[in-house]
Amino acid sequence: MGEAQASAEPQVDEDSPEALIRALGELVDFINRSSGGLPVETTVLARQVTDVLWTIIQSSEDRALDVHAVITVRAITEDYLPTTLRAYLALDPALTEVAGRTGKTPRDLAADQVAALWESAASVLQATAEQDVSALMVQGKFLETKFARSDLEL
Repeated sequence: MGEAQASAEPQVDEDSPEALIRALGELVDFINRSSGGLPVETTVLARQVTDVLWTIIQSSEDRALDVHAVITVRAITEDYLPTTLRAYLALDPALTEVAGRTGKTPRDLAADQVAALWESAASVLQATAEQDVSALMVQGKFLETKFARSDLEL
């Protein structure tokens, strides 16, 4: 036999849009399954986060995602958002409305944390859109230079 045979399934780059969409789909499924144990506002915010992440990933159809966008999408999808939700879900339900030292309840803290993740994702989406605008401006200047009437008319 000698050498081990390669897997029949092709390797997928974990930073590819396809891998990011797959991970995001798993997160959406987790949020949907967990919605009964989460406050409504936290569930809604979490789904808004996933919607923004989806929009960021979809922008790769026009231009490759920059490394910052990929890192942010992966971190929120695979770590920050699920960790926040799991921490809330692990609480004794009787404690979710008890204010802590900060004066906030775990319910408030979960909503605040998910809102912060939404702000982070929205910032990346805005940066992605600004890159698109910059690219359009550069293309416009190129076209203007290339096809503008010459000062030396014949």
